Amino acid sequence: MIDYLSQHPEFIATLAPEIAAHWGKILPEETVTSRTAKLEAHLNRDALPIAWVAHAAGVVLGTAALRRQDLEGRDDLSPWLGGVFVREAFRGRGIATALCEVAETKAWSLGIDRLYLFTIDHQALYARLGWNDLQRTTWRGIESTIMFKNHEIEAKSGIQRL
Repeated sequence: MIDYLSQHPEFIATLAPEIAAHWGKILPEETVTSRTAKLEAHLNRDALPIAWVAHAAGVVLGTAALRRQDLEGRDDLSPWLGGVFVREAFRGRGIATALCEVAETKAWSLGIDRLYLFTIDHQALYARLGWNDLQRTTWRGIESTIMFKNHEIEAKSGIQRL
């Protein structure tokens, strides 16, 4: 099941340390405290930033968010799909795909016509989901890709979501 993080703020206690550990090698300033604060800032439903959580039987599986900004130095691009994270034990089960679809649907319902994301190593996943390369870039010394998705491209493709 996927719900707004605001419906399950108790999951922050599980997500924050795992996300902080995941990004800690690249973001040495990332701490459990800073990640907790970031997740708490996403406890919205109708205004960015908004986060969702995938969960089953009381266990959080992953999260994703819509944000005004997600990549330092690229204030010209907004809004962003960001914070897509699936806990290691639950990867490879389509959870990231489902989270992305929920976030995209919300963006389109808010009247957003274009979303951005950046990824270090999941370009193939996002391409399968209809995202397009915008630019190759270097972020903190790591090659990465900025991608985009237009609402009208999805609408013209004939894809319908329930």
